[in-house]
Amino acid sequence: MKVTVENKKGLNKDLKIFIDKKTINSYMDEKYEEIKGTVNLKGFRPGKVPKEILKRQFGKAVFSEVLDKVLKDTSTKALEENKIKPAGQPKLDLKTYGEDKDLEYVLSVTELPKVEVKSIENIKFDQYTVKIDEKETDKRINDIAKNQPNFKEDPKAKAKNGDLVVFDYTATVDEKTFKGGEGKNTQLTLGKDLFLKGFDKQLIGVKKGDEKIVEAILPENFPEKELVNKKAKFNCKVTAVKNPEEVKINDDFAKNLGAKDLNDLKSLITKQINDEYKNSLDRLAKNQILKEIEKFKINEIPENLVEEEVKILSQGMSEEDAKKSRKNFEEVAKKRIKVGLVLNEFGEQNKIKVSEQELQTEVQKQIRMMPGQEKMVMEFYQKNPSALASLRGTVYEEKIINLIKDKAKSNKKEITKDEAEKILKQSQNQEFDNKNKIENKEEKKSSKNVAAKKPTDKKAKSKSPIKKTKKVSKK
Repeated sequence: MKVTVENKKGLNKDLKIFIDKKTINSYMDEKYEEIKGTVNLKGFRPGKVPKEILKRQFGKAVFSEVLDKVLKDTSTKALEENKIKPAGQPKLDLKTYGEDKDLEYVLSVTELPKVEVKSIENIKFDQYTVKIDEKETDKRINDIAKNQPNFKEDPKAKAKNGDLVVFDYTATVDEKTFKGGEGKNTQLTLGKDLFLKGFDKQLIGVKKGDEKIVEAILPENFPEKELVNKKAKFNCKVTAVKNPEEVKINDDFAKNLGAKDLNDLKSLITKQINDEYKNSLDRLAKNQILKEIEKFKINEIPENLVEEEVKILSQGMSEEDAKKSRKNFEEVAKKRIKVGLVLNEFGEQNKIKVSEQELQTEVQKQIRMMPGQEKMVMEFYQKNPSALASLRGTVYEEKIINLIKDKAKSNKKEITKDEAEKILKQSQNQEFDNKNKIENKEEKKSSKNVAAKKPTDKKAKSKSPIKKTKKVSKK
């Protein structure tokens, strides 16, 4: 194989690749030997079909397969030997090819730019730890206790709002029973109106042993469609009235929540509150790092990557709106690509890889985020390799960011919960303001362009975005 590299312009290169017919023929012979053992032709024993017979019968198909393999092997080798990392899929132009002929082709490639990552160690970012006050932990535990009321039965009590009424019922519509019109040991906390609208109020004042007729309209989502919006009579037999009792926050309460004891529960809740803020503050630190990387100097961004990113940014937009936002999209695209190039180069230099175990751990994390739909999520990743590849990319980026945090200069700060909330709110407001500025900028550009247009101006002609490609020449 002979390779000649020609620099065309900037990052664009042409690799002229020549493979002599002797090499091509060796590939062909290898393929014929491979198929000889599998072909059954009348008059020949298996594995004994002469090559000339195979050539007449399968020559075109064999050459086509061999050509694909040779092009793949030699183009990959040519790029590796010349240390060229392509930005996107290279274009291939066949010049000469054919059975018993030399192969010559041109590989047009846009090379990834050289990226300097040493200055990553000079990046500065804020690394926060949140100190959770004991009062915050106690408040969270008290809130949990309020949402888990304890009830104690009072045989003589008359039900009031906040009490738990336990009852059996049979329901009728127009004096007729219906499917789903019976209930045993039904429990209702009065005042929450969670059963049927207005049902709770009619149970106020009942006590154990009472029978009460309650009337209510069956809702829109009632399973028996013919009964929707009809008035039903519920004959309720009250079996218990229970008064709410203040939950005692002690070791037993903690054990019911899965902790070893109250002290263990406090530790778990403190960690939970801390993690809630840590995740958000870590995202701020990551954004700071990415903003710093955006300032890195890269002499040239591959135009084909910019074009691909612009297409992604303008997905779902009308052609006119996409055209108006084109300049802004190009700026965003270049920043994203620059960050991606720097992170990828840093990852390669530090030999960062994502193991199958790490990938599966992330899949399990995604599954846990959608309780009740575990099977569907698992099948989604099994059937969509691109989604799994995207998830791998997310894990890869997180590993890179974590390594940058270790190597860069962190400004460590211990803050209170209130300070954390203030920082996060300021960040959200800043993002909102930046978004508005971009939108206002686009609106001004748009109105300016509209004012500048003249209906009679026919001089401006749009250039066709379709590039002409050379036809494959057969020689």
